[in-house]
Amino acid sequence: MKKWLKRKEGFTLVELAIVLVIIGILLAAILKGQAMIKQAKIKRIKADVDSIVAAVYSYQDKYGYLPGDDPNDHSTDLNATGCRGGNADGIFSNIAEDTCAWQEIIGAGFVAGDPTVHNESKVAKTHPFGGRYLFRYGTRYGKSGNYIFIDNLPVDVAKSLDEKYDDGAYNTGDIRANSNYTGTGVRDMYWYVF
Repeated sequence: MKKWLKRKEGFTLVELAIVLVIIGILLAAILKGQAMIKQAKIKRIKADVDSIVAAVYSYQDKYGYLPGDDPNDHSTDLNATGCRGGNADGIFSNIAEDTCAWQEIIGAGFVAGDPTVHNESKVAKTHPFGGRYLFRYGTRYGKSGNYIFIDNLPVDVAKSLDEKYDDGAYNTGDIRANSNYTGTGVRDMYWYVF
């Protein structure tokens, strides 16, 4: 009598279908999770801008001037190293005032950080997508004034912020960008809040 070897069986179609359904569910959950994380980051940018604005106005209420533009020497009392006084013209008019604005609101206790850091790229707060919030004054598409400059935002994030909190157009309203919201890459945003 001949011995027959038992043949190994593979997966059945039902088993393969179940595995594919499970993989699909996992992928959908991962993608949904990533979208939720991105939306949370977008909301955080808005919250950050609101808290920066509150800090600037709180400083102005307490000291009578915009931070950085304050003509008083705050290098000692606020520990804002190098901030010997702005020109009191009501605008963030140069890099020294832009840097001191951060140092002074930090030194006054309105924002967490180290007021002794006299380097804008190190003292300015970072947004969830890795860029910075910076104080600036300028004219963008016909609108002039003080604004928060938010650099290096992904295009879809900049568009989403503009649509949610302004008019959705990159060159009008209080939220403006350095270019339209088509394509990929990053955009710089000018948020006129002061």
